[in-house]
Amino acid sequence: MKTPPILDRKHFDSPSEFEAENLLREARRQNNVARGNIPEICVLDPDGDIVRALTASGRAVKDEFWACYHTDMYRFSHDHMEFGVVGCAVGASFAVLQAEQMFVSGCRLLISVTSSGQITPIRPPPYFVLIDRALRDEGVSYHYLPPSEYSDANQELVALMENAFEGLPEPVERGATWTTDAPYRETAKAIAAAREKGLLAVEMEAAGLYAFAKARGRDVICFAHVTNQMARIDGDFEKGDDGGAHNALDLVAACARSWRARGDVAHTKER
Repeated sequence: MKTPPILDRKHFDSPSEFEAENLLREARRQNNVARGNIPEICVLDPDGDIVRALTASGRAVKDEFWACYHTDMYRFSHDHMEFGVVGCAVGASFAVLQAEQMFVSGCRLLISVTSSGQITPIRPPPYFVLIDRALRDEGVSYHYLPPSEYSDANQELVALMENAFEGLPEPVERGATWTTDAPYRETAKAIAAAREKGLLAVEMEAAGLYAFAKARGRDVICFAHVTNQMARIDGDFEKGDDGGAHNALDLVAACARSWRARGDVAHTKER
């Protein structure tokens, strides 16, 4: 059987010719964007609910140092921490495009919180899933890592989150998801196969983001916000107040605190 073109002639150990840092250099020049760092903790908000809630309440302002051609980044504070957030970057290709640019702009931790469809009914939606691995049914991950069934999260990061979410208003589970490029081609047979694998939800970004993170040595953690059963029932896609933004922000803050605690411990040991 001939190798599919998407898997053919990949050179995973070779450097890229088209670098995000060089693109942003030209974007700064053309659009008169000042050079400076974005917040070290950034959020991808594919649904845009977090961005809409923050801007509507006056809690967020555009980041003056974000030079991306395609999106705006908003800077905001929550739970005494500063974050940058980009909304509506849907799908692995767009999410990874943003991630590449964030990490060369000053980001050190990227947290993705994406709406997702329930595969294995472990509880009624809405709830969150800390994604520890993602089935690679998208195209981006195959440009960063050799073929395999799953993209794995950094297990050290996952372990840091073990007790991070106690007391949050919405439950946080842990498990594997299915990352697809084609949500409107989630057939009954495909969903059944995913359920047989024990996958909890279907989303569109995690496999690409985790492959990027491993290949580039970056800290990325992905959450699926299980909000729906793929519109197969009436009244689906209910997330809570402001599209679930408040609960998502509390989740992001808990994740950020645990990540920062690791740095504080490392700094103490160095001293």
